Amino acid sequence: MTSTLTGPTATTGAPPRTGLLITVLAGLTAVAPLATDMYVPAFPEMTGSLGATSSGIQLSMTAFLIGLVIGQLVIGPISDGHGRRRLLLGGSALFAVFSLLCAVAPTIQVLTVARLLEGLTGAAGMVIARAVLTDRFHGADVARHFAVLSMIIGVAPVAAPVIGGFIATAFSWRAVFVTLALFGVLLLLAVWRFVPESLPAEHRHPGGIGAAFRVMAGLTRNRPFMGYVLVLGFASAALFAYISGSSFVFQDVYGASATAYSLIFAVNAVAILIASGLLGVLSRHLPLIRLLSLGVGIAVLATLAQAAIDLTVGGTLASTWICLFVTMFGMGLTITSCYTLGQGAARHAAGGASAMLGGAQFLLGAAVSPLVGLFGETSPTPMAVIMALGFLGSLAMLLLLVRPRQLRPTAP
Repeated sequence: MTSTLTGPTATTGAPPRTGLLITVLAGLTAVAPLATDMYVPAFPEMTGSLGATSSGIQLSMTAFLIGLVIGQLVIGPISDGHGRRRLLLGGSALFAVFSLLCAVAPTIQVLTVARLLEGLTGAAGMVIARAVLTDRFHGADVARHFAVLSMIIGVAPVAAPVIGGFIATAFSWRAVFVTLALFGVLLLLAVWRFVPESLPAEHRHPGGIGAAFRVMAGLTRNRPFMGYVLVLGFASAALFAYISGSSFVFQDVYGASATAYSLIFAVNAVAILIASGLLGVLSRHLPLIRLLSLGVGIAVLATLAQAAIDLTVGGTLASTWICLFVTMFGMGLTITSCYTLGQGAARHAAGGASAMLGGAQFLLGAAVSPLVGLFGETSPTPMAVIMALGFLGSLAMLLLLVRPRQLRPTAP
């Protein structure tokens, strides 16, 4: 199996080994879900340790997500004008520093500010990892490697609370952030050794940061690209509704134990892994636009079925679980296809494209998260309806902006 790499390598005379490069990029992609979820099991301990309320602790997570969105929107286009490697090195180093600041934070206020800065700097790994893949790979190789990153995004949220819970129980919540700081140092060393510059000087946007942002603004006039951004954004809104509401649905409504819910969540994450891995194989034989349409279609049907069952005969644990498993399979196809096609549609501004795709994913997702609780946590219906609306939005953007019937069915 061979991969097509483009662009000269800045630090060596030959391209880096693909396996090592993808492994490091996957680690950079895992930063956000790990930093988001690893400290969740320690929330009760943190309220006592910092003398804070539960809402104050939750605000620190909101601060991290805000930093993650802003960081992607800023760092992505800057990397189009100044290159990828230096920003990756700086982002990894500062992520380690601010994670350490979180570990020693004496008050909730200091922790919240540190989490904001941790999100800003951790965003570099996510947004630039996607840009590096776009710089170096073409065709089916891009889809296959994006599938690996999607699999990491699927596994990390499941593994993070388990890892964080073990560390917090064995040591303390502060040790969780020390672990994240060490992970940042490890990424710094790995980037230094295995990730050379992927954007040659002659391919960068001249004119400094302002020009880079103007190029990104120009992407808003690229109809298919904006279609991929909004398809991904609406799908992510459905995903965040699931993440924020599923624990209440399965534990409070259906009476599942915390252990049983963890199993359900893990099994549903496997659906994303299966879909992402399958897409990497199918992309060699089928156009990605068809796989994207298939993913959105599966998720629409599954979420509508779940909402219809809840609104008519009433859902059960089994029916809800089955519908969500199928939805997560569609989600895996949708997310990977959107990133691959979106980056391919804006290859000339890979950093800006990555910023807009990632920003939409987290911005719309974070905006929807509180809605499940707002409309009630004693019924499965709000989660089901919001997820269905999210994927109906994805379908609308697919048909109105991407217009798959008008596209040539070729690889990105």
